[in-house]
Amino acid sequence: MLSVVVPCYNEVEVLAHTHARLSQVLAALAGFECEQIYVDDGSSDGTWEAVNALARTSGSVRAVRLSRNFGHQAACLAGLRESAGDAVVVIDADLQDPPELIPDMAALWREGWSVVSARRRARDGETWFKKASAYAFYRLLNTLSDHALALDTGDFRLLDRELVDLLASTPDKNLYLRGAVSWFGLPETSVTYDRDPRHAGESKYTLRKMLALSRRGLLAGSVAPLRLSTYLGTAVLAGGLAAATVRRDPRLLARPGAFGAHALALGIVGEYLHAVFRQVQGRPDYVIADRVGAPGALAPAPHPLAEKERVAL
Repeated sequence: MLSVVVPCYNEVEVLAHTHARLSQVLAALAGFECEQIYVDDGSSDGTWEAVNALARTSGSVRAVRLSRNFGHQAACLAGLRESAGDAVVVIDADLQDPPELIPDMAALWREGWSVVSARRRARDGETWFKKASAYAFYRLLNTLSDHALALDTGDFRLLDRELVDLLASTPDKNLYLRGAVSWFGLPETSVTYDRDPRHAGESKYTLRKMLALSRRGLLAGSVAPLRLSTYLGTAVLAGGLAAATVRRDPRLLARPGAFGAHALALGIVGEYLHAVFRQVQGRPDYVIADRVGAPGALAPAPHPLAEKERVAL
């Protein structure tokens, strides 16, 4: 069985086209029973009504609504926990990532690959700033990370059931899925494609959200920012001592340099303390407000965290 998870946030303009293309691809996928899981991440337009209608008219469609906007990563994780498939594909609703790649991904999964990522060869319809910043960020993250990461990939990928269960059971808060997938070290390959412009609507990834996702990735995958304070402090101290020796006036560079090093070190430590604070809070990544769709025997056993959320709600 193949599950397809589609996180949605204010995507009512494109949902009908997305569902039509996705259904056409899955209908032609030989040897698989398929389900589609639309996760509404607290949309404020008619997204929930649209996915609700899809779920009520199709037995292979399920809809999940989060109580508010918890963010793209949380919506993806919610869909993974709801899925029942032996393999699970995560794809955004905006049609920038073509559903037509799913058969190729499924074929590679059948060959034994646990992860099949979709690697972007080109990114049409995006600004030069977003292209350049994404290119630089993924390479910086891969350099600093404690483990190798798939370059130029987003959340559009196929995951084996084993990996989905590992992700669903991890206790990490604010999970960075792109890094966590590679951290487990299961066999991973990729298919390349040219990313299309959005079919309709506007991108929901604002600069603020992009920076937040970047920060989450850096903190989750590397201790290099923490070690940076040590390297910087040593360099500033050495520079201050050199300036004091040459100019014979340590106040010119030593004191301002020491202040800057301390301020930066405290900022980095503060970021890690914030991440620890969120971790020990023990709050769920999301809260499910409603579910529509009856997969019957195909339904997975309720995840313990999801069951607690439903009871609490």
